[in-house]
Amino acid sequence: MKKLKKIPYFKTEKEERNFWQTVDATEYVDFSKLQRARFPNLKLTSKPITIRLPISLLERVKVKANQMDIPYQSYIKQLIAQGL
Repeated sequence: MKKLKKIPYFKTEKEERNFWQTVDATEYVDFSKLQRARFPNLKLTSKPITIRLPISLLERVKVKANQMDIPYQSYIKQLIAQGL
């Protein structure tokens, strides 16, 4: 059995993300022992809203999103985020 390295303590998520992007995770984690996890009580981090748009505008959005190969609602979210 391979001896695994100890996972260091991280002060921030950014520090942890940088660590995992630069190391071979198999040296730290035995992936053969992983089990499927379920989180049935997680809450959505987004909130559904209703917005009325002219049909012609919505059709243009859908065409553009289709050209970009993304769902039209994702495209709308991108446009809103860019506009803020």
